[in-house]
Amino acid sequence: MTPRRITPDDDMAPILALLHRAFAGMEGRIDPPSSLHLLTVEGIAEQARTGEVWVIDDVACVFLTPQPEARPPALCIAKLAVDPSAQGHGMARRLIDLAQTRARELGLSRLVLQTRVELVENHAIFRALGFVKTAETAHEGFDRPTSYRFEKHLP
Repeated sequence: MTPRRITPDDDMAPILALLHRAFAGMEGRIDPPSSLHLLTVEGIAEQARTGEVWVIDDVACVFLTPQPEARPPALCIAKLAVDPSAQGHGMARRLIDLAQTRARELGLSRLVLQTRVELVENHAIFRALGFVKTAETAHEGFDRPTSYRFEKHLP
């Protein structure tokens, strides 16, 4: 199961379905609700045009967006998703390893991602993968943190 980069011409419906399956456990747990409800197949195609979308079969995916203007330059990880049927088999690790490789190829020195405050199991996974919590952020209209920013500096 090798990661494959999606092109803007690929069928995005299976990716959107995977994201919905993988993020279903967040329903009722996070506030505000996930931005996934706003994502469309056209939005995934746009991500494939302006950044990168990678999949492992139909069971895992990740969106990568270079941020060369950031200091230090970074590769932003978003929509990291593993189908519930494939969780616990190293898919997230494989996609994070891919992100590290892509960051180095692009001359970027760190990985960044956001995860919701409520998703403590994700915090533990990211820490185990070498990420460090660097900030707390709040969605518009909230007076409390709703997300954490995690970073991993690459050697």
